[in-house]
Amino acid sequence: MLLHAEPIEPGVKARDFYVAAMQLLDDAGLDYVVGGGYAMAYYTGIRRNTKDLDVFVREGDHRAILQTLEQAGFRTEYFYPYWIAKALKGDDFIDILYNSGNGQCVVDDEWFTNAQTAEVLGYPTRLVPPEEQLWSKVFVQDRDRYDGADSLHLILACGPEMDWNRLLRRMAGHERVLLAQLVLFDYAFPSERKCVPGWVMDQLLALAAQRDSTADRVCYGTNIAQQGFLADIREGGFVDGRLRPYGPLTREQVAQLPD
Repeated sequence: MLLHAEPIEPGVKARDFYVAAMQLLDDAGLDYVVGGGYAMAYYTGIRRNTKDLDVFVREGDHRAILQTLEQAGFRTEYFYPYWIAKALKGDDFIDILYNSGNGQCVVDDEWFTNAQTAEVLGYPTRLVPPEEQLWSKVFVQDRDRYDGADSLHLILACGPEMDWNRLLRRMAGHERVLLAQLVLFDYAFPSERKCVPGWVMDQLLALAAQRDSTADRVCYGTNIAQQGFLADIREGGFVDGRLRPYGPLTREQVAQLPD
């Protein structure tokens, strides 16, 4: 498979907006890494249309980044304040992410120390590492948005060089979510099973073999598919696994999300 591609290039106005925003952040000394379709195209060689530019920033930097873009004349808004904001110019927009919708994938220093140098729209910048890209994508499994194929293509393209120890550390407490993707990878690409080290599968399968039930009636399904498991929370008597103390979110944060 051909690697290091880019998505189908956007229109001139969108392209100039994206490049100008990256230049502003660089000039201000504000760290960011590019993810989404641009990182996927670079790592997997699969080109597709992408409606925006996704930039990932440290959780503590989003206010300074929005202020910098706003001072340059771009409109900014918080979409869901605990994890994503936007910068807009006309019909074009940039997603500014510092967490994930389930609160599990906080952007921290390792997103930057392990970033991949690349060009986006001809502009030199850095991409989300494949490990963090996979970490955030394995949780996206709802009816209206499913990133399973992206996860499998990342493993196919990057698995042999991935830092699996770091990825397993990222997935602590959610290892079964990763295992499910690896089993699907084995099914989708049976000739490429060597992309995942044997010790990774052994470790995850040993964990999955522990079948003791938990005492609390909690549903962690909302971490992977909010819409698909709302009935279990609202009508089935299960506790939402995203909420403290089971997960990182407060009731106020969850209430921001669409029903």
